[in-house]
Amino acid sequence: QVQVVESGGNLVQPGGSLRLSCAASGSIVRIYDMGWYRQGPGKQRELVAIITRGSSTNYADSVKGRFTISRDNAKNTVYLQMNNLKPEDTAVYYCNADVQYTINLRRPVWGQGTQVTVSS
Repeated sequence: QVQVVESGGNLVQPGGSLRLSCAASGSIVRIYDMGWYRQGPGKQRELVAIITRGSSTNYADSVKGRFTISRDNAKNTVYLQMNNLKPEDTAVYYCNADVQYTINLRRPVWGQGTQVTVSS
């Protein structure tokens, strides 16, 4: 019914930048919160940043001042601009969208993830 697809992950040197994109498609009535999560080697999945439909944002302490989340509601797309990347940012980054896809059905939808590797 609905899927989200992440893109933009890559290998980057410490101090570099990347921009991740996540586009939702399918039978979408409305998308509420959208967020980025990540799972690093040997770690649990954690919230990186979240953005509401009205563009209010919250960030994990580890990325504040370096990452910026934004969205384009017309395109059902959320972005994550990542600057001053550090090796500890290495992870698979997952997009999550809180999707209303019928008049009475609302569920979180996850992407398959995109790999970000920060290494010299």
